[in-house]
Amino acid sequence: MSWEILEINQPHVAKMISNSMRKGRIAHAYLFEGQKGTGKKEAALLFAKRLFCLTNLYKEPCETCVNCRRIQSGNHPDVHFVTPDGNSIKKQQIEQLQEEFTKTAVESNRKLYIIEHADQMTVQAANSLLKFLEEPSEKTVAILLTEQFHRILPTIVSRCQILSFHPLPTERICAYLQEHGVPRQLAILAARVTNNVEEALRLSQDDWFAQARKIVIQLYEALNSEYVQALLVIQQHWLSHFANKEQMHIGLDLLLYLYNDLLYVLLGEEQHIAYGDCMEQFQRSRFLYSEKQIAQHMKVILQAKARLHTNMNPQLLMEQLVLQLREGSAFV
Repeated sequence: MSWEILEINQPHVAKMISNSMRKGRIAHAYLFEGQKGTGKKEAALLFAKRLFCLTNLYKEPCETCVNCRRIQSGNHPDVHFVTPDGNSIKKQQIEQLQEEFTKTAVESNRKLYIIEHADQMTVQAANSLLKFLEEPSEKTVAILLTEQFHRILPTIVSRCQILSFHPLPTERICAYLQEHGVPRQLAILAARVTNNVEEALRLSQDDWFAQARKIVIQLYEALNSEYVQALLVIQQHWLSHFANKEQMHIGLDLLLYLYNDLLYVLLGEEQHIAYGDCMEQFQRSRFLYSEKQIAQHMKVILQAKARLHTNMNPQLLMEQLVLQLREGSAFV
């Protein structure tokens, strides 16, 4: 991510960082919070580059000086990263960080550390970090990154300047994907499935995703004909294609967006639909459903997504979902 892209995607964040650097009011700790894919880590790297850039002091990083290049590659001696060790960030990792920061900066008068997934700190690690934040060095800057703001200790939050990263507009991600050659019918769905630009690009360029879309449409058409036909789609296509929980989540999301499109058609808002090539099917089936029934179908799909987090058998889950979509009633 370039600074220009940050200003476009997260203008409030870019402005806050620029103002604090221009006025020489750099906080000793920042908390970057927001959904996955909103650019928190990239913004932290840009912050570090602006702080250490040899060419443009406190302006946009040049991206070409030795400091900018080493920060990008993770090799700058005064910029340190802490990431979860397994499922958590442990007390020992914070203690090692504290020990490192007792040393004099190698190449400048500043040191900066970035803690990824700060919400995954153990209680001991969080308490250790809190002590570190309570006695900040004048030339030390901390950046904590989290997707789970509510899981950060309030005492840590109170010592940080909070910068909130907002989800990117779907149309902006969709436009980016189309600029990279992705057909709109795939781009708009990928942009809805994930708010992460890079992940959306990877997903939309994968043949698996295009095939997933076809299977979802096939299931929808079968649901509008016979129960047995829908079960055959599940057994012959769905279960083998959506082979794990992550893929199953995507499949259910695609099915959810399809019913959402049908609701848009009923409301006369066709400009918002993602399955633009399915208008003929929507027009045929619009008289089969009321708005209330479609809302119920969407509720059932969301309940199925929630059940993915349990140990429920995927085949049983999908068979129950098909039955409930046929009957229009919720899971019990």
